[in-house]
Amino acid sequence: MQTRVCRLYGQDDLRIETEATTDPVGDEILIRVGAGGVCGSDMHYYFEGGIGQIRVREPIILGHEAAGTIVALGPDVTGFSVGQNVAINPSHPCGTCKYCQQDLQQHCLNMKFFGSAMPMPHIQGAFRDLVNVRQGQCYPIADSTDIGRAACAEPLAVCLHAVARAGNLSGKKVLITGAGPIGSLCAAAAKRAAATEIVVTDLQDFALGVARKMGATHTINIATAGDELTAYERDKGHFDVCLECSAAPAALRTAISTLRPQGILVQVGVAGEMPVPFNPLVAKEITVTGTFRFHTEFGDAVRMIDSGEIDVAPVITQTYALETAKEAFDIARDRSKSVKVQLSFAS
Repeated sequence: MQTRVCRLYGQDDLRIETEATTDPVGDEILIRVGAGGVCGSDMHYYFEGGIGQIRVREPIILGHEAAGTIVALGPDVTGFSVGQNVAINPSHPCGTCKYCQQDLQQHCLNMKFFGSAMPMPHIQGAFRDLVNVRQGQCYPIADSTDIGRAACAEPLAVCLHAVARAGNLSGKKVLITGAGPIGSLCAAAAKRAAATEIVVTDLQDFALGVARKMGATHTINIATAGDELTAYERDKGHFDVCLECSAAPAALRTAISTLRPQGILVQVGVAGEMPVPFNPLVAKEITVTGTFRFHTEFGDAVRMIDSGEIDVAPVITQTYALETAKEAFDIARDRSKSVKVQLSFAS
């Protein structure tokens, strides 16, 4: 069978090509992809040729947010059937390294993560019509669940893990800096975790409108109403937790100035080096923690989307056909018009 692929050759060099696909072997499942989300890492690869020190060194098929329909089963597959819809977990830890043995699979030393240029050779991604996936990476979804929503399981899993890193949010006041897809999904995850106040900041009204639909109790456009943050700085700070999703130095300063003493700062956004104002960080005894990918949270995310417990639909703002992938990437970069842009693989 032939499959179209969305392959990146280097900065600004994205091509839609056709190649043959192989039949599934062992415990592989051949999936016809229905929808795939454009992630920030995909955009960094395309527009910048890499992320920080990670560079695209050979052609790579992008994409790690995907869901689709089973076309064929390998001989060792059990519990799945042709025609069944599934969400695809892009994470494939080895299961044997020291971190996998410590139940820290997201830090696997031999991780194979779809669409990643970190290892060499690169791990090919899911932006293609047909892809073979290990059985353990396939999560069934109901026929009634929209494929596009199911493709949001990966970013939602990232947010569920980030919220878990903050500890118990029940009754807590939460600040989320950045209203992109991760920030908005973090708002939904914080709401589900019973946070009583969820304030989201951003530079774009469009993104803040999506954040309100996803659970924000209040939003602030810091470009036009940044002075509203002053009230949250009084008496050494207001928020119990900040989920910093923008990776902007100004947002980090805001987080530290508005967190109460012994508050928790979870750094979700990833960028290059950022200056850190250590004096207030130390004086307020703020706990800073990172968060990286997910593991068991992927299954939780699929269940929440499948059951309707979390409605991710507001986050999906545009869908483009695969052959117009470049247009999709361009609109995904325009924060005034988009939050989560997806590719459709309907031929």
